[in-house]
Amino acid sequence: MLKVNSLSLKYDNTTIIDDITFNVEKRSITTIIGPNGCGKSTLLKALSKNKKINKGSIVINSTNIEQASPKALAKKVSILPQNPIVPNDFTARDLVEYGRYPHLGWTGRLKKHDYEIIDWAIRKVRIEHLQHRKVMTMSGGERQRAWIAMALAQQPEFLLLDEPTTYLDICYQFEVLELIKKLNKSINLTIIMVLHDLNQAARYSDKIIIIDKGKIYNEGSPQETITKKALEEVFNLKVKILNDTENNCPFFIPLSSNLGYYDDCIKDSETKQEVEKYSKLTKKAI
Repeated sequence: MLKVNSLSLKYDNTTIIDDITFNVEKRSITTIIGPNGCGKSTLLKALSKNKKINKGSIVINSTNIEQASPKALAKKVSILPQNPIVPNDFTARDLVEYGRYPHLGWTGRLKKHDYEIIDWAIRKVRIEHLQHRKVMTMSGGERQRAWIAMALAQQPEFLLLDEPTTYLDICYQFEVLELIKKLNKSINLTIIMVLHDLNQAARYSDKIIIIDKGKIYNEGSPQETITKKALEEVFNLKVKILNDTENNCPFFIPLSSNLGYYDDCIKDSETKQEVEKYSKLTKKAI
């Protein structure tokens, strides 16, 4: 189990995450959602010890991560950031091999056992035919699979993913999320991820944590968290909630935004005149 206790995180003197507590059960998929700037990515960095903790603790299997060495923690936790960078000459196999470094001895050399795990990770994400291609020449979905294979080669208990579907078209988004779900079930990998697409979060998560203004607004199953009240109060959306009977989860249809930027804009008389002027010019052009 991963336990977050009274955690606070800051950048300079600004509090980003403010005194939050939650647990992540092993072999589950937990998704963190929330509006831009609420602290989702910052929290994920802290879980992997890539962000200093200002208050509280993060405990994995009774071990406080502050006391764990980077190498020891890398055997338990693997993180894929939003925009991972790889050298231009790296092949997919080179990248996956890099995932074995936390397990190497003092010589730093790969052994037969390491190569077997690398081959297994490549097969698991189905990129055998791509393993000798340079990563920079691969499509977004193919690259994401290669990065996930690298994470698998670490043999972690927890895989942290920061917006794994960003910049992917809908087909690759589905493919990556299906792969994540398959890995969770087939090798009991515990997943913690940040997603922007709330319908995808509802479909692929056992538990959802909603962060708003640095605090936990709500946490629980998709049915408990993806509600009209939450989407209106946290995301400023009026929605219709429906039930996906095929996947046993809620999904929503946006009806309108509560932000009211456009309404406020056209109330201004000067702006309204500009809108009317533009409309007349557009009609003439047509």
